[in-house]
Amino acid sequence: MSTTLTTIIKIIESLPEDKQEKVVDHLRYYIAELEDEMKWDKLFKDTETELSSIAKEVKQKVAMGEVEDFDFNRL
Repeated sequence: MSTTLTTIIKIIESLPEDKQEKVVDHLRYYIAELEDEMKWDKLFKDTETELSSIAKEVKQKVAMGEVEDFDFNRL
């Protein structure tokens, strides 16, 4: 176990049990958020080249006048 984890465990153990539960709940939420963020980072990284190509293509079409404004009334 790393020094950081040992320190965190000692800090949590020093709290009353009901407070320990609150800390654990917050950690679970925080870790879930981090995992979600890492998932999105990976998805964007995996599609970065493709998205860049699409963006270049759209810019070229706009510059050539091949793109018309979107008409929300046609939805």
